Amino acid sequence: MNHRLLASLCLLFPAVLCAQPKPLPLVRLIATGGTIAHVRPGFTPDTRIEGAQLIKDIPQLGEQARIEVEEFSKIGSGDFSTAMLVGLANRINQIFAKEPEVHAVVVSIGSNALEEVAYFLDLTVKSEKPVILTAAQRLHGTLGADGDKNLYEAVRVAVHPLSPGMGVMAVVNDEIHAARDVRKTISHRVNAWNSGDVGDLGMVDKDRVSFYRRPLRLHTTHSEFDVTGLTDLPKVYIVYSYVGADGVLVDAAVGQGKAKGIVLAAFPTGTGAPEQADALLKVAAKGIPVVDSQRGGNGRPAKRYPEFVDGDNLNPQQARILLMLALTKTSKINEIQRMFEAY
Repeated sequence: MNHRLLASLCLLFPAVLCAQPKPLPLVRLIATGGTIAHVRPGFTPDTRIEGAQLIKDIPQLGEQARIEVEEFSKIGSGDFSTAMLVGLANRINQIFAKEPEVHAVVVSIGSNALEEVAYFLDLTVKSEKPVILTAAQRLHGTLGADGDKNLYEAVRVAVHPLSPGMGVMAVVNDEIHAARDVRKTISHRVNAWNSGDVGDLGMVDKDRVSFYRRPLRLHTTHSEFDVTGLTDLPKVYIVYSYVGADGVLVDAAVGQGKAKGIVLAAFPTGTGAPEQADALLKVAAKGIPVVDSQRGGNGRPAKRYPEFVDGDNLNPQQARILLMLALTKTSKINEIQRMFEAY
C-alpha cells in the first residue's frame, strides 16, 4: 500500500488501521528456591537452578507477560527465616513504590514455607497490585513435575484483570487460594494445598481463570502493619498439645527462648493438657500474650481461656505470623484480640 495513502487512512481510521499493539504487562519473578527450582543431583553443582532458568524452560510465559527475574535466595523451605520474611516484604514494597511499570510480583518458594510467607506478605505488602506465590511438589525436570505448570498459572493469575485488590494469593495445582486460608496438608502429592472450611478463591482452567469469592479480612493496603526499618520479628514459639503434655516446653520458651508470645496448638476443641494450660496461664499473667489455636486443621474452637487471645480459624503457624506482627505494635491482649478479629 502507498505510504501516503496509508497515512491518510490512519488519520481517518486510527483505531482500526494504525493502533500500536499494547505491550504485555511486566511481571517480576522473585525466586527464593524450593522444590520448584530443585533438580536431580548432578544436574547442577548445588542441585538448585536460578529463576532465569525456570523462565527459560517455560516459553509459553512469553504469551502472557514480560518477565523479569530477581534472585532473592536459593534455599529450601526449612531455611527460610523470620528475617527473610521481613526482607522479602520490604523488597516487594520497594519494587511497587519505585518501579510503577511492574504490574505484579510472582514469588517462587519452597512448598513448606508457602502458607506462612504468603500470609506474612498479605499483612505487610502495601499495594493492591497482585502478589502471587507458587511452589512445587516434584523436582524440576523430573517425570510429572508440577512446578512449570504452577509457575505458568501463577503468571496467568497475576495478569488477570480481577487480581488487583484480592490480597496476596497462592496459585498451585490449578487452584487459587487466599493467603490467610491456604495450608499445605499433604507431604508429596501435587494436590497438597487447600483453604480449609472457607474454600478456594477460584481456579485456573485451560481456557480461563475464574474467581468465585473475595477475601473479607483486612490485608495489604488496609493492613496496619509496617515492617519498614525492621530487620527481624519478635520471638514467638508454638507449643503443641498432646496427651500428658506438661509445662516444660512452655517454661523453656519463656526462660531460655525469651519468648515475647506463645501460640498454643491446642486439642481441636481448643483446650490444652492440664499442666500445659496451667503453665500458659502463668505466662499470660506475666503479660506475655498467648494465642489459643488448635491442631486439628479445620474450624475454630470455642474460646476456652479468657486470658488467652482467640486465634479464630487460623492454623498455629499462621497465628504465629499474625502474633509476631501484632507484637511489633503492642503487647496488650485486648488490642491483639482486635487484630485477630480483623485479620
